[in-house]
Amino acid sequence: MLPDLIKIFVPALLSFTAGIAMTPIVSHYLYTRKMWKRKPGKGEGTPMFNKLHESRETGTPRLGGTVIWLSALVATFGVSLASALSGNPLLSKLDFLSRDQTWIPLTALIIGACIGLVDDLLEIRGRGDYEAGGLSLAKRLAIVGVVGLSAGLWFFYKLDVSALGLPFLGSLYLGWLIIPLFTLTTLAVYSGGIIDGIDGLAGGIFAVIFGAYGAIAFFQDQINLAAFCAAILGGILAFLWFNIPPARFYMSETGSMSLTLTLAIVAFMTDSLGEGEGLFALPIIAFPLFATSASVILQRFYKRFFGRKLFLISPLHHHLEALGWPSYKVTMRYWVLAVVFAVLGLILVLAS
Repeated sequence: MLPDLIKIFVPALLSFTAGIAMTPIVSHYLYTRKMWKRKPGKGEGTPMFNKLHESRETGTPRLGGTVIWLSALVATFGVSLASALSGNPLLSKLDFLSRDQTWIPLTALIIGACIGLVDDLLEIRGRGDYEAGGLSLAKRLAIVGVVGLSAGLWFFYKLDVSALGLPFLGSLYLGWLIIPLFTLTTLAVYSGGIIDGIDGLAGGIFAVIFGAYGAIAFFQDQINLAAFCAAILGGILAFLWFNIPPARFYMSETGSMSLTLTLAIVAFMTDSLGEGEGLFALPIIAFPLFATSASVILQRFYKRFFGRKLFLISPLHHHLEALGWPSYKVTMRYWVLAVVFAVLGLILVLAS
C-alpha cells in the first residue's frame, strides 16, 4: 500500500509545486495583457447580477484555470518523461500515464481546457455571439454534448461498458443506453461549472470532489487514475492559494470546462470499469454542482410558469449574496457542505 500512496502523493506534490511556481509568471502576463472582461456582468438583462459583479470583473484577470490544467499536465508528462529518460526502475513505478486509466480523462482535460480557453479569449475581447462576449450557451452545450457523446460511444464500443453500478444491488444492464446516459451526465456536470462565481468557491468545491474520486479510485485499485486525480487536485490547490479573497485571477471557462468534462469521465471510470458505483455517487459527491445548476433551472421555471422569481438572483450562491451574506461566508459554508456530501458519497461507495 505504501508504494501506491507514494505514487499518488508525488504527482499531487509536483502539480502543486508547479502551480505555485508558474502563477507569478501567468499572473504577470494576465495583468500586463489586461486579460479581464471589458464590461461587468452578463448584459442589460441581469441588473442585479451586474451590480454584484461591477467591482469584480473589470480589473481581475480571467484564465486562472490555466494554472490548474497546466500544473496537472506538467506532473503527468513530467513523471512519465523522467521515467522514460532515466530508465530508473523506481521512477518507472511512479509513472501513472497509462492507456487503460489515464489517457481518456487526460484527453477530456485537454479538450475542455482548449475549448474553454477559446471562449474566455472571446469574452475578454468582447467578441462572440453571447451578449457579454464569448460563445453562446447553446454552442457551448452543443460542444459539450458532442464530447459526451463521443466518450459514450468510446466507452460502449471500445471498452464494452454497458452497465451501471448500483450500491448493494449489483449492476443494472443498460446496453446502448449507456451512450445517451454518458452524454446527459456530461452536460449535467458541465452545467454545474457556473459555481465559479465567488472567490475561492469553485476551487474549494472541485478540490473536494477530485479528492473524493481519487480515494474511490485508490480503493478500487485503479492507482494510475487515483494518481491522475491527485495531479489535478494539486493544480486546484495551487490555483486556490491565489484565488482566495481577494482573488488574483478567476478560474473562468478554461478551468471549469476542463474540470467538469474530466469529472464526468472519472465518474464513469470508477463505475463498472472499476467494479464500483462512481456514477451513482456523482450527484452526492458533486452535490454543490448539481444544486447550483438546479437553482438556475428552477429560477427559469418559476419565471416562465408563475411570472415571478424563486430566488433574488440565480445561481444560489449569488442569491445568498443578494440576501446580505458576505461572499466569504457563502464560500466557507459551501466548502463545509462539499466535505459532508463527499464523505457521504465515499461511505456509500466503499460500504457497498
